[in-house]
Amino acid sequence: MKNYFLAPLVVLFYVAISCTTIIPKASNLPRSTPEAEGVSSEDILNFINAAENSRHELHSIMILRHGKVIAEGWWNPYEPELKHTMYSTSKSFTSTAVGFAVTEKRLSLNDKVISFFPKDLPETVSPNLAALTVKDLITMSAGQEPDPTMTIAANDSNWVKAFLATPIVHKPGTKFLYNTMATYMLSAIVQKVTGEKVIDYLKPRLFEPLKINGIDWEVDPRGINTGGWGLRLKTEDMAKFGQLLLQKGKWENQQILPAEWVEEATSFKIDQDPAAPPAKKDSDDWKQGYCYQLWRCRYNAFRADGAYGQYIVVFPEHDAVVVITGESPDMQDELNLVWEYLLPAFKKKEFPRNPEMEGKLADKLSSLALPLFSKTKESPLTGTFEGKTYAMQTNEKMTDSVKFSFKNNLLTLNLTSASKNYKLIFCSDTWKTGETNRPGPYLSLFDKAQARYAGLPPLKIAGNYQWSDSVTLKLKLRYIESPHSENITCKFRGDSLYMEFANSNDFGKRSDIIKGKAAK
Repeated sequence: MKNYFLAPLVVLFYVAISCTTIIPKASNLPRSTPEAEGVSSEDILNFINAAENSRHELHSIMILRHGKVIAEGWWNPYEPELKHTMYSTSKSFTSTAVGFAVTEKRLSLNDKVISFFPKDLPETVSPNLAALTVKDLITMSAGQEPDPTMTIAANDSNWVKAFLATPIVHKPGTKFLYNTMATYMLSAIVQKVTGEKVIDYLKPRLFEPLKINGIDWEVDPRGINTGGWGLRLKTEDMAKFGQLLLQKGKWENQQILPAEWVEEATSFKIDQDPAAPPAKKDSDDWKQGYCYQLWRCRYNAFRADGAYGQYIVVFPEHDAVVVITGESPDMQDELNLVWEYLLPAFKKKEFPRNPEMEGKLADKLSSLALPLFSKTKESPLTGTFEGKTYAMQTNEKMTDSVKFSFKNNLLTLNLTSASKNYKLIFCSDTWKTGETNRPGPYLSLFDKAQARYAGLPPLKIAGNYQWSDSVTLKLKLRYIESPHSENITCKFRGDSLYMEFANSNDFGKRSDIIKGKAAK
């Protein structure tokens, strides 16, 4: 089990004992213990327990105080060296690329968007389109309604041209509307003025100074980073970025991003809902004001956040950063756990160590794991299914045929889809890790994007299976560099096979059932 956490030490885990710390590969953040940095181990433990007893599924957590990692953990099969899909947390990195470009005087926030793309303009440029600026894009006030992201990404190969052709119904800069394609336009602008994709432009300016490596970022059909989604990086990389913002752009005594830009980028710029009643604003972290592709929070914090609960929360008043990855059906409720348990944990000064509670927290963080199926005996009918190919009826999952093979607690499932064969391996008593090119569950907003997964390597997966009875086979397939998993239930009835596919990000609201017959 590959879980990393606090600072006592065992061979495959590191837990801390006083100053003895083992730091994960490629890490350069210093480690400490909670109480040494004025944080309550008990409160952190209570947060972990509350999260595990909630409807939220956490995949990792990292807490920094005074620039030091004081608690960290990964729920097996997630682990420190795995990247994680950021979804809209990507936007904050795109905004930072704009900040570097502004600093280098390659563009200004007042530049007109149409000035960058003269060949992609519609025949008639409306007054609102002519007035649209980079600042309107970065503050989510482009004036389009509704958000055109899904339509453009699914139907157009030239996203820039399609965006510019979309009517702007409100005066730019006057009305907030979350518009992921506006962030894509920022990425396209940065590439236009620098000649580099955002990921390449950021490499020497941000990623290399912070020792962030091994990341990737999806691209559109023309090779432009998607900007508003598609970035994948590690938990500690997220923490470094949050710490950089907390330190106002300074890293290891070097000012890599101007403090003025960070202050500007993290301060209130536009009200998401000016008409919201005070009670709503007092309880909703999406009503606190939007910055430059960052959100203001209650308690004078700010954050980057992505769908299903990918969080970088920065607490300037407490000199702290909290990073969370996972899959949540209610991001506000997940954030409320942070306010309830972690916010009070940050004390104003160091206080006496609590070895008993530190040990309990360390034990907890060393044993984090997502549930496996309970171990069951193989079906007495396993031999009946062994090596048999099932031809599937036409279905939404585009699965043409299925074949099962069992050996030594391992199940190999071969799926054929549109002449492509995907081999998926599951283990009966632990997670079996591997890779696949088979597309996994994805946020519906980007699920139909023409260039989905473009620019990414094969997807890492972990599989577990169980016979729930002699004719029912349950499979859990986790895409462990994303928040999501897939549940597959197979029922065998004579020569017939019924397969039910349910994606975790549908939270039990939807499934697809497909039918097949054993090939003669």
